[in-house]
Amino acid sequence: MTAVALGLDFGTESVRALLADADGRERGVAVAAYEHGQILHSLPGSDRPLPPRFALQRPGDWLDAAAVAVRAALADAELDPRAVVGIGVDFTSCTMLPTNADGTPLCERDRFADRPHAWPKLWKHHGAVEQTARMNRVAVERDEPFLKRYGGIIGLEWLQPKMLEAIEDDPEVAAAAEVWLEGGDWFVWRLVGGPAEELPRSTCQAGYKALWSATDGYPSDDYFAAVHPGLAEAVRTKLPGRKLAPGQVAGRLTEERAAALGLPAGIAVSAAVIDAHAAVPGVGAAGPGALVMVMGTSSCHMLNATEERFVPGLAGVVEGGILPDLFGYETGQAAVGDAFDWLRTLLGRDSFDSMSAAAAALPPGAEGVRCLDWLNGCRTPLMDGSLRGAFSGLSLHTGPGHLYRALLEGSACGLRWIVELLREGGVPIDRLIATGGLPHHNRDLVQIYADVLGEPIEAHPARQAPALGAAILGMVAAGRFDSVAETIEAMAAPVPADARVEPDPAAATAYDAVYRDYRRFAETFGPTSARKAS
Repeated sequence: MTAVALGLDFGTESVRALLADADGRERGVAVAAYEHGQILHSLPGSDRPLPPRFALQRPGDWLDAAAVAVRAALADAELDPRAVVGIGVDFTSCTMLPTNADGTPLCERDRFADRPHAWPKLWKHHGAVEQTARMNRVAVERDEPFLKRYGGIIGLEWLQPKMLEAIEDDPEVAAAAEVWLEGGDWFVWRLVGGPAEELPRSTCQAGYKALWSATDGYPSDDYFAAVHPGLAEAVRTKLPGRKLAPGQVAGRLTEERAAALGLPAGIAVSAAVIDAHAAVPGVGAAGPGALVMVMGTSSCHMLNATEERFVPGLAGVVEGGILPDLFGYETGQAAVGDAFDWLRTLLGRDSFDSMSAAAAALPPGAEGVRCLDWLNGCRTPLMDGSLRGAFSGLSLHTGPGHLYRALLEGSACGLRWIVELLREGGVPIDRLIATGGLPHHNRDLVQIYADVLGEPIEAHPARQAPALGAAILGMVAAGRFDSVAETIEAMAAPVPADARVEPDPAAATAYDAVYRDYRRFAETFGPTSARKAS
């Protein structure tokens, strides 16, 4: 019987189930939406408005949708369920929730069903603004060493700020919580069972979103106590479990969850991984040196290396954060595809066709129009969501094509800054791999990226790289190959020669001047931070 692995890719609105064999061939795929989607306005069954900036989900939706998707993928593949040997899970992060010691979410208890802080907080939940600011202020005042792993700043969407928000805004919920954990870890825990003390916590999620490191653990009790004594107690007593790198065996599928999914019990289950990070094995980046750019509404850029370097402006560097035995680096751009769509909407266009044609007819540099692409703040290297974008060089002759090309070029310049930052910090980059929705739909953007960087970019053909990456990690957990690298090399399709986008030498030369303008622009609109990061 052909062995296959199941990858479960949990997004913001739905879960995708993908079955792949040991050669990486997609055998079946299905998507199932969450019944309640994003809970943004009021809790299910209530008309009481949620507080501003809240974004919640229902944990039962994750279980229900996974069951539907897995059964549909098996039907699509026409496979005997006994062929499934491993399961991998990727999940949006930081999506987190409080539970009892047996894993029951607090929101499923009648006592807390109407309390927003008892529900899972989606990655995009931005309610902990004040708490995040205080954690950063105290960390800077104390010169906390953990900050150097995160570019000097704690993120608004991370685990401890959301925990502190509940501790301060609903102490009864916080007191009842016996376990705080990521949604990805909770789902894997549901798959494999076991006591809270043994729940499998992903080094990926813990490292990038919960201030944990393999060498130091969590930040000191003294630091958390200086922020809030209740937070110190919660970190000390309510984050139980084992730390496992993606691909390591979290446990075996229980009888209960096997029955729900239509699978046999006993299948190996991998520790969870953040959804974007799953794209790294999904595109075949098995070793160090490949910068994998997951390009969509925003962009997340991941890179593995053999050494740990503390580079200012990084979103995080985590040992075993993406793959075992390597240091995973994360950077990102806060607005990419959504910035392009903003401009299309602003200009009243139904599609990108006319804008793209007009932009393609212009020379590099958009005839002097420049764009600073901080339309949703700057993630790397300035880590400041309050920063704003700008256009310059406008005239009465400026048209939609100029604005669009300048925005594409600004996005490319932002990436070049990230690449230079990593290399200057001693982190090697020898390949650039683009994946996600944008490289498949906007080849002009990939060409501009290659020209601005002056380097070739491999536009990977995988359209579901995170789901495939999760399946690969499931196969790693199943132990069907001798190593993680061998599994990835066997299952991830290579980039075909015609998908390699080479830079145009003349355009690359012209873009050197555009990039210099971009950096000057950045100093103007983010002077203190931009000079510090230069």
